[in-house]
Amino acid sequence: MSNFTLVPQKPYLGIDDLAKEHVAINYKLLLLGQFFNKLATILSSAKIVLPWLLSSIGAPNLLSGLLVPIRESGSMLPQVLIGGKLQSQSIRKVWFVRGIVLQALCIALMVITTLLLSGTTAGVLIVGLLTLLSLARGVCSLCSKDLLGKTVPKSNRGRLLGLSASLAGLVTICFGLSISVGLLTIAGEYWLLTIATCCALCTAGCFSQLREFEGETAAASNAKTQLRKSLELVTEDKVFRRFVLVRALMMSSSLAAPYFILFAQQSSVDSSIKSLSLFIVVSGIASFISSFVWGRFADKSSRQVLLITSILTSALCLATAALNWLQIEISVAGPLALFFLLSVTHQGVRLGRKTYVIDIADGNQRTQYVATSNSVIGALLLVIGLLGALASQLSISLVLLMFAGMALTALCLGMSLPEVSSRRSSDEN
Repeated sequence: MSNFTLVPQKPYLGIDDLAKEHVAINYKLLLLGQFFNKLATILSSAKIVLPWLLSSIGAPNLLSGLLVPIRESGSMLPQVLIGGKLQSQSIRKVWFVRGIVLQALCIALMVITTLLLSGTTAGVLIVGLLTLLSLARGVCSLCSKDLLGKTVPKSNRGRLLGLSASLAGLVTICFGLSISVGLLTIAGEYWLLTIATCCALCTAGCFSQLREFEGETAAASNAKTQLRKSLELVTEDKVFRRFVLVRALMMSSSLAAPYFILFAQQSSVDSSIKSLSLFIVVSGIASFISSFVWGRFADKSSRQVLLITSILTSALCLATAALNWLQIEISVAGPLALFFLLSVTHQGVRLGRKTYVIDIADGNQRTQYVATSNSVIGALLLVIGLLGALASQLSISLVLLMFAGMALTALCLGMSLPEVSSRRSSDEN
């Protein structure tokens, strides 16, 4: 118990002197804001809630298939251009608040659309609103990492991210249980999206109260200049380039998840909606029990977190590929256990790479790092996702073997990454 405190303890590393006076209040506001933000994300999930919503209003399946790629890539691809604008802003919380309010507006308009329209027309409008939401999410992603780096000291950032994810995991558990007991009806999605809108607005309220001081600025860059800077960053910064490669290869932990579900549907004797709800519950439990642990570990060594999770990802993909190839009919417990372990591992991947990129640089350099890496990942996500989808037409085992190979390659490259998160890695202050 003596090692656990909600608020960071001195010495405060990686933030300026003015920010040190407000660490306690900023930490609490960020924790609460991140929790509401994750809650809004869960309740408007492009993986679960929005597909059900489109199905209930009679939209074609093609539109449902566009939801996840648009939500993920739409928020990442433009960040290299958005970052050029944000670098000229000494106060970033204003842009975060604008972005999250725009997300809340998009979610609210989705509810209105489904109440007034149906079929393809409603589906197209919802996909369009999701595209706008994703762009706003990209702004918030850049700003949130800057705000975390400016207001929370090193060796505490991973803990904050992990704790907020664990709390949000509790909500995911409740969400999954509501499906399994039949509480989530066709009208349930409307209420979920309405609550998600309120949570997004609560996030805006928390971030608007942050005690942020003016930080490093640079002249705003046009698209051509910004792209040139990002290209130079990738080609000239050896450590950053290796991190981007490792992060890209570790997308396997996220992209493999749907294929674990497909394996469960094809191999289990029970493929009902109640079985699917168990996977939602398991995902929430994994986030709840592991996020804070991964976050604390990432504060000590985000590099080690990336290495360990690459080994776990590869092992889980190989095991699932083998079971799928053998085509043995098993109970739902087997796929549930594998999916649980993958969900725990993915939480480590997320927290490890977020903490690493926040700790690797300061000021506008951090903004440039985050924007460039996210844009590169957004593009690669589309390419690797498409390759995985094509490979799955031949065999689920084949695509899982591909992901296992990606994770092993990430392990080999990650071995040469320097330590950036631990206290002993910084001599400042």
